[in-house]
Amino acid sequence: MAITATDQEKTGLGNYFIANYPQFSFWNATHLPEAEAALDRSPQPGVPLGLYLHIPFCRKRCKFCYFRVYTDKNARDIETYLDAITKEVELLSQRGCVGGRSLDYVYFGGGTPSYLSASQLDGLMTRLRQIMPWDQAREVTFECEPGTLQKHKLETLRAQGVTRLSLGVENFKAEILQYNGRAHLEEEIYRAFGWARDLGFPQINLDLIAGMVGEDWDNWKRCIAKTIELSPDCVTIYQMELPYNTVFSKELKVLGQDEPGLLIADWPTKRAWVRYAFDELEKAGYEVSSATTVVKSKAKTRFVYREALWRGADMFGTGVASFGHVNGVHIQNVDTWEAYIEKLDRNELPLGRAFPTTPRDRLVREVVLNLKTGHLDLDHFLQKYGIDIRVVFRSALDKLQNEGWLTVGEDAIDTTPDGLMQIDRHLPAFFDPQYISSRYT
Repeated sequence: MAITATDQEKTGLGNYFIANYPQFSFWNATHLPEAEAALDRSPQPGVPLGLYLHIPFCRKRCKFCYFRVYTDKNARDIETYLDAITKEVELLSQRGCVGGRSLDYVYFGGGTPSYLSASQLDGLMTRLRQIMPWDQAREVTFECEPGTLQKHKLETLRAQGVTRLSLGVENFKAEILQYNGRAHLEEEIYRAFGWARDLGFPQINLDLIAGMVGEDWDNWKRCIAKTIELSPDCVTIYQMELPYNTVFSKELKVLGQDEPGLLIADWPTKRAWVRYAFDELEKAGYEVSSATTVVKSKAKTRFVYREALWRGADMFGTGVASFGHVNGVHIQNVDTWEAYIEKLDRNELPLGRAFPTTPRDRLVREVVLNLKTGHLDLDHFLQKYGIDIRVVFRSALDKLQNEGWLTVGEDAIDTTPDGLMQIDRHLPAFFDPQYISSRYT
C-alpha cells in the first residue's frame, strides 16, 4: 500500500529509504532460472564487478535492525559460516559472468564484521583473496562496531588491504545507545578512531542516525560537534526508520495510532536534524555528496561501492539473505541459516529469489538511485542509454520542479537542498505504474 504524503510526516511502520528498483517485493523464486542463466553469461563490456560479504554476527541486536543477524552463535557455528561463505565465493568465481574481471570493490557488511576475531578475519580474508584477489580493487570497505575493535584487529584489516573503515557510531550518548540496543560506549568510539587514524586507513567513515529513540536537539548538536572534532573523512547520516520485523516495531507505540507515540521524532524533525548536521559540517569544510553523506573532498573521498552499484555495476552478494546484481538480474540468497548452510554443503549456490530487469527498469533504477546524490549528469545518460532523460521523465521532473524539489538545467538535473533532504519520498514519481503501489520489501 502506498504511503501518503500526510503519513510520511509521521514515523510509522515500514521502509522509507529506497535502496533498489524494482522493489524487493517483486523478486521471487520463479525467476531463479534467469539468475542461473545470468551467472553463466559473459559480462557486458566495461561493467565492473564487486563483492559484498554479509557477516551476520552481533553482540546485541539493535532494536531498529531488520537485517538477518545472529547473537546466539558459538565459535563452531561461526567457523561453519565462514567456511560456507568461502565456498560460495569459490562457486561464484567459477561462473561465466566473471569473464576474467578482477574485483573493482569489496564490501564487508553485517551484522558486525568486526565481531570476528583477528585470527578469524585473517584466515577468512586470506582464503578469499586466494580465490578472488582484491589487490587491484579501488576500494575495500569494512563495517565496524567500535566496541569490538582492538588495535591488533585493525592491524589485521590494514594488512589485508582494507581501504575504507566504516565506524557504526550512531550516537555518542550512553543512554540513547543503550536504549536503542547498541553495545558500544562513547570512550570506545574515541579509542577505535584513534587507532584507525594511527594505522593510516585511507578513508574513515563515521555513521550517525538522526532520530534514535530518546534523541533531542541539545544532544544532537553535541553529537555533531563531537563528530567535527574527530574529523573523519566521511560522515554518513541516516534518518531513523521503523521497519517491520524489528524489536521497536513490536514494542513501541507508533505515532498516529490510538495511543501516543513514545518519543519517535517525526520526519520534519529528523530532516531538520540532518539539515543542521550538514550545515555545520559544511562550515567545517565538508561537501555534501548524497542525501546521507558528506565528505572532506569529493575529488579525494570516493565511495566506490555506492557509485559503482548505483550506476549498474555487477555485484556478487554473498552470505545469508544477501542481495546482488549480475548481468541485469537482481538476486537474493536464501534468508535462513539452515537453508544457506545446507545448500553450500551440497556445493549449490544458495539462491533464494531473483528479478530479471528490462533495459527500462535499469534506466529507472539508475535515475532513481543517482538522484540520491543530488545530481544527474544528462550527458552520462545520453551516452549510456541514447536518451534525454528530461524528455523520458518529463512528467515526473515537471512535477518535482514545480513543487521546488529539483531544477532541470541544460546539462544536469539537481535537487534543491530541501529536495535532497527528503529525496526518498519523491522517487516513486519515477516508478513505472506496475511498481508504484507495492510494499517496498
